[in-house]
Amino acid sequence: MGRSGLINSGGASSGAGDLKEAVRTAVINKRAGGTGLISGRKAFQRPMTEGVGLLNAIQDVYLNKAVTVA
Repeated sequence: MGRSGLINSGGASSGAGDLKEAVRTAVINKRAGGTGLISGRKAFQRPMTEGVGLLNAIQDVYLNKAVTVA
């Protein structure tokens, strides 16, 4: 039947360390074969510039060909 993509939840917002935590989670997820990361409060409960930066950082992980399945 084929493979199903894994989309992981990014977890609750913890404040200042959200960017680092989101990128780390995205890298782990991608190396495990995941195809996406759900990000809600981490991105949307902060100023727009910070939220967009966080979402762009997560996208960069999934677009980066150097981050491969472990």
